[in-house]
Amino acid sequence: MPIFEYVCKDCDHPFEALVYGKQKAECPKCHSNKLATRLSVFAVSAKGASTAAPSTGACGSCGDPRGPGSCSRSDLN
Repeated sequence: MPIFEYVCKDCDHPFEALVYGKQKAECPKCHSNKLATRLSVFAVSAKGASTAAPSTGACGSCGDPRGPGSCSRSDLN
């Protein structure tokens, strides 16, 4: 089933909808049928190892979500 992405022309609400056969999509916010289609971005899954390195914290062990240089372990600052 394809998932279509729309933006309502009446209320500017972006949304996705599963559309079956000749069914028409409708804005879930204002129920308008005046819709603009959006460019849909998709992902492709590939077999094999990932080439991206895993994200780690500044010290490599704390995993601080703020990124390198923001280690929250007081014993390493």
